[in-house]
Amino acid sequence: MAGKLYGIGVGPGDPELLTLKAVRIIRESEVIAVPGTVKEESVAYKIVKQAVPELDEKEIIAVPMPMTKDKALLEESHEKGAKMVEEILDSGRNVAFLTLGDPTVYATYIYIHKRVEKAGYDTEIISGITSFCAVAARLNIGLVEKAEPLHVIPASYQIEDALKLPGTKVLMKAGKKMKSVKETLKAMPDCQVMMIENCGMENEKIYRSADEIDENAGYYSLIIVRETQE
Repeated sequence: MAGKLYGIGVGPGDPELLTLKAVRIIRESEVIAVPGTVKEESVAYKIVKQAVPELDEKEIIAVPMPMTKDKALLEESHEKGAKMVEEILDSGRNVAFLTLGDPTVYATYIYIHKRVEKAGYDTEIISGITSFCAVAARLNIGLVEKAEPLHVIPASYQIEDALKLPGTKVLMKAGKKMKSVKETLKAMPDCQVMMIENCGMENEKIYRSADEIDENAGYYSLIIVRETQE
């Protein structure tokens, strides 16, 4: 009988934000998969290691996930990753695949999940705390109230039209586009802009205005844009 694939959301960075269910499934699974080429360099691995010290007693595989928009390269890496997981499932062992935040929100893991599920294997997603909820909590603010809408936006693409939408905007994964994102936000005087880089991690940094944002901020930076409160 084939094993089961679990997509485990490990939260944004603070190991105390792992859910009880995530910890249980990790402990019960025979094999742990982490995104990357070296397990020790995986942020998801580092988070879980703090909450599950016995993690290294398990078999751990690193699944390469290149940071690129090259469709052919992405397709190839996702297919290879799925095959790596399927080989383990065929041996009857369960795989817990660790992924930052929640597996359903801009997670590379979901591409592996869909391929493995389509191939006929048993799969399950274990929800994790999303980065934007953790950032709002760290800033001690609410995201939306009453009838306000919430928009989650991938900031490495064109964001001008999205920023015109009513309600609160969450900008994720700005990456190398941080400089242009900052300039766009500075031109929006009627909005409150806040950002956290590496939320819940040792090197966490908080920025409370568009002017403060570091143009060279790291990949794990999340921006919240709210309409100025009267």
